[in-house]
Amino acid sequence: MSLYALGLNHQTAPLAVRERVVFHVERLREALADLKRGLAREAAILSTCNRTELYVALDEPDAAAQWLARYHRFEPDGLSPYLYTLSREQAVRHVFRVASGLDSMVLGEPQILGQMKEAARAAESAGTLGTLLHKLFQRSFAVAKEVRSTTQLGAASVSMAAAAVRLAARIFPSLKEQRVLFIGAGEMIELCATHFAAQGPARITVANRTLERAEKLAHRVNGRPVELRTLAEHLHEYDIVVSSTASSLPIDLAVPRDIEPEVGELDDVFLYTLEDLGQMVSANLDSRRSAVAQAEAIIDTQVGQFMHWLRTRENVPLIRALRARADDARRDELERALRLLARGEPPTKVLEALSHGLVNKLMHAPTEALHDTVGDEQRALAELLARLYRVQ
Repeated sequence: MSLYALGLNHQTAPLAVRERVVFHVERLREALADLKRGLAREAAILSTCNRTELYVALDEPDAAAQWLARYHRFEPDGLSPYLYTLSREQAVRHVFRVASGLDSMVLGEPQILGQMKEAARAAESAGTLGTLLHKLFQRSFAVAKEVRSTTQLGAASVSMAAAAVRLAARIFPSLKEQRVLFIGAGEMIELCATHFAAQGPARITVANRTLERAEKLAHRVNGRPVELRTLAEHLHEYDIVVSSTASSLPIDLAVPRDIEPEVGELDDVFLYTLEDLGQMVSANLDSRRSAVAQAEAIIDTQVGQFMHWLRTRENVPLIRALRARADDARRDELERALRLLARGEPPTKVLEALSHGLVNKLMHAPTEALHDTVGDEQRALAELLARLYRVQ
């Protein structure tokens, strides 16, 4: 059994594919049980609007990929172009980066950590969270905490959408009390909505010419959809409007601009354009690069420690077998010694025989192995035995 992380995310799969492989909460327990049944020894599923990943302990990762495609009713190779499969150290590094927000659409965003904790709880509830994945999740939570407490990751905006949130925060003491309206449902609005949703505003609304697209985006950011034609009736309800018209805080991300420059001259209106956001992004790039480098260094160290634990754990069966063999020798010699004492043999002589018997039995296997080898193999074995028994 080996550790694997496999799945797809916003970098490898378009929205249309990501939507099809979402695991809904009410069916997650059933899916985990199905994944473990005859396939994985341990399993956990992380499913968000931007990624679906399986964390599994199994022999053959292709079987898990095929299960994922089959479960969501794709053709056998329908998901292959979008999937990544990472094993052992790569898998551990990936999970740590995900928990720390380094692999998110919104770099450094905190929501993913809560989602990973939910994934761990779901797996534990379903009975699919074993020792390996439990350790992996607990360590990833600790890594994320260290990254957030010792670096400035997430503190500086390096995308236009993130900068929009920063500018809004300059006007309002807390975005948690504000109502945000997004007009449109394209890629830029999707990214902006994701950033704003991470701040937990009081209300999110998505207005679009096509209601179906508005519904999809609204569902992902826990908002509500409205048709664009009804905008005039509701515009006054919002504090922040992103994209196409004026309100308490219009932010214009369109090219060409959707909002007339004169809007910025209105009382109580703050208008920011792409040029304003670009200046903020440029100023923050150096800060973010430094924070990411610090975060990656923390993760490197923690990956090394986890892999040491994993290798130690993998040696446990061998250690148990060695101790069992030694204990068998101990019992044999002890029984022989007790029989000699019962016959009246001198205790000193019995103890001497017991000690010699133990030495002979414990040294028989390595001595025989050394005699059975020749050439380079014998030299390598001799060096290893000398190191193990510390005789050189």
